[in-house]
Amino acid sequence: MADPTPVIDDLRAESDELDRLVARLTPEQWALATPAPGWTVAHQIAHLAWTDRAALAAVTDPDAFRALAAKALAHGDSFVDEGAEESAGLPPAELLAAWRSGRDALDLALRAAEPGTRFPWFGPPMAVASMATARLMETWAHGLDVADALGVTPVPTDRLAHIARLGVRTRDFAYTVHGLTPPAEEFRVLLTAPSGAVWGYGPEDAPQRVTGPALDFCLLVTQRAHRDDLALTAEGPDADRWLDIAQAFAGPPGSGRKPKTAEGPAKGSDGPAERSGR
Repeated sequence: MADPTPVIDDLRAESDELDRLVARLTPEQWALATPAPGWTVAHQIAHLAWTDRAALAAVTDPDAFRALAAKALAHGDSFVDEGAEESAGLPPAELLAAWRSGRDALDLALRAAEPGTRFPWFGPPMAVASMATARLMETWAHGLDVADALGVTPVPTDRLAHIARLGVRTRDFAYTVHGLTPPAEEFRVLLTAPSGAVWGYGPEDAPQRVTGPALDFCLLVTQRAHRDDLALTAEGPDADRWLDIAQAFAGPPGSGRKPKTAEGPAKGSDGPAERSGR
């Protein structure tokens, strides 16, 4: 059983990086529009705070989480927006404090949990490492939206390894959620990390392959950029199809982002992304 501590540590580092980005914003900057229609910087942080609280309930009080999940199901797709709206109107200092306290509590709960424990979630139950990975993915993706609104280009790190691995593991889910039958054979995925390392997934002799920068793959599976704007290559018809539908997040298919115009790439800055948080 893998030790979940490294991914919990990376989740904290990713959250701290986003915290540094928003900690000194003016009220006007908190109100800036982000790529998700109708969502400001405040909405993005409020959404992260809401999902951190949901994750904390799943880890520490499964019955309370199931009640929350039932309420979300009754509200349909609107529960994501409603969750963000709950806190987006708070004074920035209060919203920031709520996000910090919630993620600190989740950090402690994840570290205290038995590694083999599985927690209820909006999709399949999650183990400790999977829950931390999902929170890291969302924090990174929503952090990109915040950075876009502020005109900042984040520096990618090898923390992307967790998101890349999740993107590979959710291949069959992406097919299924689109009403397609997943391919019987595995793909070979080779990604170049920000550090220059090469991350490999799947059989080395697999005839169908995906190759390219790890950053681009993570942008794709979180639907923060359109495939046409990314340097990813697919070999084989099924692998090629996957790059059109990939998503590493739970819920129905996201609508993705539109391709950039000839003005040039500004990856992850156009249109809504995942249904579980735009």
